[in-house]
Amino acid sequence: MGILRHLRWLRPVLASEFHACCSSQAAEAARQQVPRIYVTRRIPPEGAKILRQAGLCHIEQWDFDDPVPRSELLKKVPGIQGLYCLLSETIDSEVLDAAGPSLKVISTMSVGFDHLDLHEIKKRGIRVGYTPDVLTDATAELSVALLLATCRRLPESVEEVKNGGWTTWKPLWMCGYGLSGSTVGIIGLGRIGQAVARRLKPFGVKKFLYTGSRPKTEIAAEFQAEFVPITRLAEEADFVVVTCALTPETQGICNKDFFCRMKKNAVFINTSRGAVVNQEDLYDALVNGQIAAAGLDVTTPEPLPTDHPLLSLKNCVILPHIGSATYSTRNTMSVLAAKNLLAGLKGEPMPSELLL
Repeated sequence: MGILRHLRWLRPVLASEFHACCSSQAAEAARQQVPRIYVTRRIPPEGAKILRQAGLCHIEQWDFDDPVPRSELLKKVPGIQGLYCLLSETIDSEVLDAAGPSLKVISTMSVGFDHLDLHEIKKRGIRVGYTPDVLTDATAELSVALLLATCRRLPESVEEVKNGGWTTWKPLWMCGYGLSGSTVGIIGLGRIGQAVARRLKPFGVKKFLYTGSRPKTEIAAEFQAEFVPITRLAEEADFVVVTCALTPETQGICNKDFFCRMKKNAVFINTSRGAVVNQEDLYDALVNGQIAAAGLDVTTPEPLPTDHPLLSLKNCVILPHIGSATYSTRNTMSVLAAKNLLAGLKGEPMPSELLL
């Protein structure tokens, strides 16, 4: 009878443990079915909030401001369904192989996508989201600011105030070049190029020239801009602003031949991608007086080494790739990238999908 009493007492305990075990196994199975995503950086809070509140996926993240080390990225991506990345991560066949066939969606918090191996991505049937439009205004504003700072020698003037070089008013000291009555050449009249032209027009620009893969007659009509070969643009423009995408056709397009054709008093501005410019040729053009000055928000590599020859020149203004760096813009980019990723995981249309 004593043994039977103990067995009756054990029955609910065993049942409870059995149910607990089953619940644990069910929870583990459910967890394994939840899509895993990897976020390659600490992102702005609004985008992070969207991902968390969706409750759709298990999030792993490199929670630092600096880029994720390559070895860490390769260690974390196996088995993920989604990848949220920035332009600082090269997503090539090595990363895709490491991720494996489970990877269905890549969402990049950038308008540019030259860091993605699109051929390999397309071959594997992976969808890609990106963030166009939302950074157009911020990048255009920065382009104009950089142009003005460069052509009016603002950084150089600030330095003269600090180092005692400012002694008295002199007729030609710190003189630069003005926009009024000038000709502006834009390489790439896309969204950002148009926004730059729109902001420069009220400065009294006399003429706009543009070049690209094809004429954009209706768009160009707003600025009375003329579509010309790149050689003519180089020869006639007082200010050259590069806002094109980096493609095999545009890589290194601003080279020795281009700078040799420019006016000696012309100013060159690049806010697109560093690889559009041959930096050695640009350095020679600046040192030899082939052009007056240059302003760059993008370089190759990034960051530019502090001993790079371009940094030794007074007539070259270099910024640390801050074209889209406003709080509002970066938050909006992070939200759009998050929504692209979530939509892709659910098999729904993305707000901004790159069609491959």
